[in-house]
Amino acid sequence: MGIDWQTTPAAIYRRHSNTLRAVHAIDNILLDQLLEVERQKQLLVTNTERFIRGEPSNNALLWGSRGTGKSSLIKAILNTYFEQGLRIIEVDREDLVFLPEIVDEIRELPYRFIVFSDDLSFERGDSTYKALKSVMEGSIESPPENVKVYATSNRRHLMPESMKDNQDSKMVEGELHPSEGIEEQVSLSDRFGLWLSFYPFNQDEYLALVDALFPDINDRSELHLLAIRFALAKGGRSGRAARHFYNAYSDHFDGQ
Repeated sequence: MGIDWQTTPAAIYRRHSNTLRAVHAIDNILLDQLLEVERQKQLLVTNTERFIRGEPSNNALLWGSRGTGKSSLIKAILNTYFEQGLRIIEVDREDLVFLPEIVDEIRELPYRFIVFSDDLSFERGDSTYKALKSVMEGSIESPPENVKVYATSNRRHLMPESMKDNQDSKMVEGELHPSEGIEEQVSLSDRFGLWLSFYPFNQDEYLALVDALFPDINDRSELHLLAIRFALAKGGRSGRAARHFYNAYSDHFDGQ
């Protein structure tokens, strides 16, 4: 039985059954709950609204530090624009080889689809990315008008970068000619017309996230002290660390 996209906001591709599994229990995070990422939020909202209206828009790569809201932003985009026809299909990196077949099933449907690949990266010699490139820019067939790719990654170029790649670059008549390794890295990430960078939060930004999760506390000295210690133990300040702190300490501050 096919997916009823009228009522289904998202689906996940399952390789072993070669099917899309409908997802109805979606993380209910909203755009206004995402703090300290206003620039990235506005740029992705603008791009998504253009996509929904059928105007020129870009595939988007959200890259940077872990736990800074990249995946949450895409989930919030779905919750905001579902009623306007936006749908999401999540595809793991290992399953991107099946992406052309997945797209064949949806390219004629009257909805706007974001293909979402979370924590995307490729190792050297991995040719999986070629299917992704063909969907984003087309082959002999034009890319589907109703499909965009939104991906998150810790790597700006999605592939490992090494000193050897830079050493293999050459100067020819005063012009820098990048090595084949660098050309391969950039050729994939260049398919994403919108790059959004996410950086670690400083202490004030992190504490602002914590304050938003504990809005009713008057004396925040203990809250901030514990939150800072928690982030140090986690190895960094992030939105994810703030959420984990809330999960661990919400009972501690009940009634304060």
